[in-house]
Amino acid sequence: MKKRFGLLFTAFILNSSIIYASESIDLTAAIEILKKENLEIKSASLELQSAKEDVKTASGNHWGKLDFIQDFANSDDAGNVFGFKLTSREATFGDFGFNEFLTPLGQAIGGAAADIAPSDMSGLLAVQPDDLNYPDSRNFFQSKLKYEVPIFTGFKISSYTDIMNSMTKMKTLEKKQVVNEKIYQIRKSFYDMALLRNSSENLNTILQNIDTLELITKNMIEVGYAKKVDLLEVKAKKGNVERLISQMDSNQKLLYHFISFLLNQKVTEIQTPSMDMPMPSYTNDDILSSNIDIKRANNGLGIKKSMVQLSEASYYPMIGAFAEVSTADNSFLGEASDHAAYTIGARLTWNIFNGGIDSANVEKARLDFIKTKTQVQLANSGIALQIDKIKTEIDTYNHDIISLEKELALADEIYKNYEGRYKEKLSSMSDVIIKQSEQIQKILQLNQARNKRNERIFALEKLANGEDK
Repeated sequence: MKKRFGLLFTAFILNSSIIYASESIDLTAAIEILKKENLEIKSASLELQSAKEDVKTASGNHWGKLDFIQDFANSDDAGNVFGFKLTSREATFGDFGFNEFLTPLGQAIGGAAADIAPSDMSGLLAVQPDDLNYPDSRNFFQSKLKYEVPIFTGFKISSYTDIMNSMTKMKTLEKKQVVNEKIYQIRKSFYDMALLRNSSENLNTILQNIDTLELITKNMIEVGYAKKVDLLEVKAKKGNVERLISQMDSNQKLLYHFISFLLNQKVTEIQTPSMDMPMPSYTNDDILSSNIDIKRANNGLGIKKSMVQLSEASYYPMIGAFAEVSTADNSFLGEASDHAAYTIGARLTWNIFNGGIDSANVEKARLDFIKTKTQVQLANSGIALQIDKIKTEIDTYNHDIISLEKELALADEIYKNYEGRYKEKLSSMSDVIIKQSEQIQKILQLNQARNKRNERIFALEKLANGEDK
């Protein structure tokens, strides 16, 4: 029963998501879906989480490490067996072969008491202790707990931690940049769709006019006021307009595919905004203070500064301490408390001379820092240049749009005038078609100028990190 309920619940969720995806969504809702579902944003979030774990790894070096070591061995090597017993605190004089030494020693002492010549005792030192040289194999179990901690590393660990923190901040900025880029793409897609729909509406209006013109031409041919070639010209223009409308429809389908890709779900209908984007009120200082590329450059400068400190750590001594407790026996944890041992200590390591490598590394890091500082200044100048260029282009497109709107209004009136003149046989069909072509051209030029203006405003918002000032 629970399994069936789970399947029904899953089916409900899937159906709900399909319904939601198929609903007409506006730009605000699309941006919210984008932030949650876009795959590139998810990937950037995972990279940011990975960078945060690197910070924990670097900072964790301050606390040292605690290891548990369990050894097991079996050997009949004389040195190993004796060492095993000594480590286990179980070594006896018998392990030195004293039982093989005492017998000839006693005989020698007895002989000396019986007035035997002292030279007979010279062979005692040549006696080989078989118990020591040829011991039986022995098991060895050693359990050891060892703690090592750095006391002073020449600020190496703290510098490395600072670098990892800066890298995390860099990943945060990179994620913001990905989010801004995806928002830019979804917004541009919505505004492009608005322009495409507007172009399609205007072309469909023109197509209706052509249908009317076609009907008029047919009627005029019947009464002998027009020629068949006039009808052919109308049909050719009609085919041209239908081709343009078909291209607009195809472009809309492509935009829907791209929007679905960005939102990681099927989208079949959207609510388009106004064709003309409002001009943001960014000042140059606003953009420079919030620009991600400049923030990344400044963050990179901080990394280079930490790299200089890291390279200077080679000039300092390294001091570390350790402590360990252990127990050993020929069985696992056998008589652990009796065989326990401890060791504590510290070590100082200080490189006195290495052929000038350390100083060369420090100088290289310092030069990299100066180079990055120059690049930060260049980034500020470059962004400022882009801002002025984009604002100038937006002003140019604003003037173009005003002019083209007037030209389109004039083209509409001229076409209507020539259409009326054609009915009165004062103009040819070729003249009407030419004026209609100029009308279509002005529509396309106007929407192209609007599209370019919107694209430049998007570029300005990207420079400002998409923040609303």
